Amino acid sequence: MKVEAGIAALAVALVLSGCKANAPSGVEQKVMKEIKHEVTIGGKDDKNPQPDTPEVVKEGAEHFGHHCQICHGLDGQNTGVPFATKMQPPVADLSAKDVQDYTDGQLKWIIANGIAPSGMPGWKDILTDEEMWNVVRYIRHLPAKGSLGPPPVYQEGASAHQHAEEHSHSHKK
Repeated sequence: MKVEAGIAALAVALVLSGCKANAPSGVEQKVMKEIKHEVTIGGKDDKNPQPDTPEVVKEGAEHFGHHCQICHGLDGQNTGVPFATKMQPPVADLSAKDVQDYTDGQLKWIIANGIAPSGMPGWKDILTDEEMWNVVRYIRHLPAKGSLGPPPVYQEGASAHQHAEEHSHSHKK
């Protein structure tokens, strides 16, 4: 009975909190780290069949740019993504040691299946296995942080905001 009441209270709290982006608490960060590293990630022993060549990395970068940059930035390091550090948990910086320590198989598993409590979607019915493996190759060869600038969608938003401010004026009667 107490467990059901606790679950109900948690559900109510989640509904009342809505969808907002705040910095995660220390407890949230710790729980997500444990979930990601100890519980949910499969594929540890799967080997990447795609060769580690500039062509494969380039193709992986193209798929990454199409599907992943909206959250991870074009460089995989959250450059120009305004909400990346405000998510609960924060959007992963793919150059970080804890991400780079995953095997290729684990990274492909994450791309395919997502990580449910984090907001990371699964791409298994959208990308082919080969495309996902190519994205893994790109993640292993990320460019320097900031070198690709912010994703175009955020450039457009900043530009439109600046344009609106430049052209706003008041009328006096």
